[in-house]
Amino acid sequence: MDHSDRISLGWLTAILAIVILLAGCGNLETGKALPLPSLSSLLSVTIQPTAQPTIQPTAEPTIEPTPTLFILGSSYDLNLDLRSGPVDVPLELQIPVLNVNAPVLGVGLTADNVMDAPKGPIGDPVWHTAFWYRGGGIPGESGTATIAGHVTDPLGNPEIFANLKNLSPGDAIIVHVKNSTLNIRFIVDQIKVYSIQESTDPTVLSKIYGPGIVEGTGPQPALDGLSHLTLITCAGRYVNGEFDHHTVVFATISTEEPSNSQP
Repeated sequence: MDHSDRISLGWLTAILAIVILLAGCGNLETGKALPLPSLSSLLSVTIQPTAQPTIQPTAEPTIEPTPTLFILGSSYDLNLDLRSGPVDVPLELQIPVLNVNAPVLGVGLTADNVMDAPKGPIGDPVWHTAFWYRGGGIPGESGTATIAGHVTDPLGNPEIFANLKNLSPGDAIIVHVKNSTLNIRFIVDQIKVYSIQESTDPTVLSKIYGPGIVEGTGPQPALDGLSHLTLITCAGRYVNGEFDHHTVVFATISTEEPSNSQP
């Protein structure tokens, strides 16, 4: 995919990147079970579609980016409006040391101009699903892809990212392409826990979402030419209906050739 084709999304992704981490994880369910935390208030700040920030020129990468590995398939619409609902993407997120094997949904913006936070009743499969923000980078391409996941379900049971903090540098994270034998393997570089206040720092946001998002130019190739993956979920204390920290995992694609078999 030509990243320049996605610059038109820059003003949305810039504002989104800045506001997505301004609050903790609030409750996704009302009137069901207990008022337990999830991801909703991370994604509940209105984005004004009339905003048109000035786009600043960006530095050219110092290293040629890796060739595009378009894993979403020919049927995926690259021009799909971010206000379209969640879409199936042919991906699974696998974290072997945590026994995580989760389907992935591509999420954009709701009709109210907020990032979609798929939810459902108790037992709905969406609680066991990972959410890739499709306004950012694509896994396997040069740049940064960001994937969120629930830490608990509405009953407070641990969900797919409940143990994200237990990952260690060197652990593998795999994006598996369904109906194929292709696995894109990432290696954990760093695990960080950020307070809500720290999460609003532009430097932190740029690290989480990759170059171009905060600046308003849309997703950009990485300066090292590699594909990077960020996983994020809630952490810390649950106070006044929300968590006060986030666990963030940073990973980089393995320098080895992609595996042609399941792990």
